[in-house]
Amino acid sequence: MSHTFPALTARRAAAAAVTAALLVPLAACGSDDDNESKKDGGGKNANLTVLAASSLTDVFATAKKAYEKDHPGTELTISPAGSQELAAQVRQGSPADVLVTADTKTMDGLEEETGTPTVIAKNRLVIATREGNPDKVKGLEDLSNSKLKVVLADDTVPVGRYSKQVLDKQDVTVKPVSKEANVRSVLSKVELGEADAGIVYKTDAATATDKVDAVEIPDAQNAVASYPAATLKGSKNTEAAAAFVKWLSTPEAQKILRDAGFQKP
Repeated sequence: MSHTFPALTARRAAAAAVTAALLVPLAACGSDDDNESKKDGGGKNANLTVLAASSLTDVFATAKKAYEKDHPGTELTISPAGSQELAAQVRQGSPADVLVTADTKTMDGLEEETGTPTVIAKNRLVIATREGNPDKVKGLEDLSNSKLKVVLADDTVPVGRYSKQVLDKQDVTVKPVSKEANVRSVLSKVELGEADAGIVYKTDAATATDKVDAVEIPDAQNAVASYPAATLKGSKNTEAAAAFVKWLSTPEAQKILRDAGFQKP
C-alpha cells in the first residue's frame, strides 16, 4: 500500500495537466469571441465616429450627450464637415461608422458604401445679414445689389446647390465675393463682418442670433433640405452604428432636432 499512493498521485497530476492544457485554447477562443462581440457593437463598449454635415455641428453636440447618457459605454466622436468633404472621406476609406449628409443627392452617390439611409430631419434657407440688418435686406432680390457683399457656399456643397436653386427660380443674379466650402464658413463671414449677407440654413442662423439677423425666405421661394443618415459598410461597430441611426428617429432625438429648429422628416 505504501507504494500505491505515489503512483496514484502521479496519475492525478498528469490528468490535471492534460485538462489544463485542453482548457487553454478554449479560454483563448472565448476571449476572441468576447473581443469580436465588443468590436461589432454586441458588447458594452463601442466607439463610434459619426461623419455629420456642418449644419448639424451644434445639434449633434447635444445629441451626443443625450445618447451617451442613455447608452453607457458608447462614445460618439462627431466629425463635422461639408457633405461633399464627408463623401470624399468615405470614398477614401476613412474609418467611420455613421454618415449624415445635408442632402439625399450626396448620400445616393454613396449607396455602395452605406446601408439603407433614413431621413431624420429637414431644413430651410434664410438670408443671414450683419447684426441689425444695416443694409435693409428684405429678400432674395436684394442680394443682386452690386454694393452688397454677398457670400455663398460653393455649388458642390448642398447649401450652395440649394442657394443656386432658389436664386435661379427668382431670376436673381448674385456675384458673391467668395464661395465657401460649407455653411458654417458662410455664416462666419457674415458674423465677422467680411460679408454683408449670405444664404445659410435657418438652424445655422439660429446659433448666432447675437451676431447676425435672419431674413426669412417665403416657402414658395425656398428649398427644403433633407438630412439622410446611414451606417457605413466599412464600420467595425455595425450593430452599435445601426442602433445610433435608429435612435435618431426616436422621440427623444427628434425633440432635440426640433428644439434646434430642424423640421420633421
